[in-house]
Amino acid sequence: MSRVQLQTWVVELLAEMFELDQASLTAESNLYADLDIDSIDAVDLAVKLKQLTGKRLAPEVFKNIRTIGDVVDALAGMTEQAA
Repeated sequence: MSRVQLQTWVVELLAEMFELDQASLTAESNLYADLDIDSIDAVDLAVKLKQLTGKRLAPEVFKNIRTIGDVVDALAGMTEQAA
């Protein structure tokens, strides 16, 4: 998957999981400050990403995720490692 496809997929997932407006979600959107996602929601997101990708985000990567772009970068990094 390309980064554009990954971002589209992540935006759709966030909009569905947290009832957000897709049009307002950008790579720079901060999960916590802009989207009002709390730590429990972040764990739910990590679990959902694992279910959908079959791969678990490393804890050190997960704790550094702040924006939608960070999620995309982490997913891209996982797929590059697998290739």
